[in-house]
Amino acid sequence: MKTTNRRNFLGNGAAAAAAVTAVAAVPAQAQEAPTKKVIYRNGKKPEKTPLFNSTVTFGNVVFISGVGYHKEGDIKVHTKGVLDSIKAQLESVGSSMNKVLKCNVYLNDLKDYAGMNEVFQGSFGDEPPVRTTIAAAGGIPGNSLVEIDVIACI
Repeated sequence: MKTTNRRNFLGNGAAAAAAVTAVAAVPAQAQEAPTKKVIYRNGKKPEKTPLFNSTVTFGNVVFISGVGYHKEGDIKVHTKGVLDSIKAQLESVGSSMNKVLKCNVYLNDLKDYAGMNEVFQGSFGDEPPVRTTIAAAGGIPGNSLVEIDVIACI
């Protein structure tokens, strides 16, 4: 039976660790780096550079900019309209409401918090995303009562 002392063991361990690291590095090098992909509303890039994009993917992560609702209605109508729009944008890139990781909610008036929550509750499945909710000082552009942005995985 061969005896191994601590120095031999450590020396062999370092060589084994280097071999494992070299083998593990091959798949990482073979993988492509994630790329940014912009999803345009009309399916084509606008002639003029926009102020922002509404949907961008990076690898398997999707970012949807703030979505408002610019029609008549109370906070419940506005919240439903916003969530329906977000759902459609997520599904267009192969994601879903159940895959939302982070959600920011901007209310025109904090008094609408309870009404927004009534519609929001359950919209993202049994495991809702983390969420921040604030009342936007000065209101929300386009007279929407609520604006929501999300980050999801695909």
